[in-house]
Amino acid sequence: MDERELLLLGLLKIQSQHGYQINEFISKNLSRVTSMKKATAYALLENMRKNGLIDESISQEGNRPQRKVYSITSAGDAAFDTLLKTYLAQPGQITFSLDIALMFIGNLPVAEVINLLDERMKLLIEQIETYERAPKHEYDLGSRLAVEHVLSHLQLDLSWLQSAKEMIVQEASSGSNG
Repeated sequence: MDERELLLLGLLKIQSQHGYQINEFISKNLSRVTSMKKATAYALLENMRKNGLIDESISQEGNRPQRKVYSITSAGDAAFDTLLKTYLAQPGQITFSLDIALMFIGNLPVAEVINLLDERMKLLIEQIETYERAPKHEYDLGSRLAVEHVLSHLQLDLSWLQSAKEMIVQEASSGSNG
């Protein structure tokens, strides 16, 4: 199980919902803290149903098509509590696609690497500005903390990239192949 299942179970703890509601809520309200796609959410919901963590019922309103409505089970409640406690207490492995790319920067001219890192930094600045302009969830400490956590990582990444650029330039000017 992973944090995406924690998210889905958490949303179902609040209320039973159909898949479209869940995906719309994630898209509109949680896109700053998760990049979960609709297909992934539906696949996870189906897997959790098979594992007894959620129930599925059929609902129909008026002339609308039938919809599957998902509800958390007692086993799902227990799984949610376990996942919540685990993710709060234990650091996970942090991986960045940038780290793999950095291992191979020697395959590009230094000037191109610097230009690419400058482009990355420009995009990071745009992301940071977007997060800083986002409405604050004054009523929800958990949401505020999640957004602040992401923002802190973006700011740290930007600072680290500046240092990395300086290191690359210094290594190139000294003739090292580091």
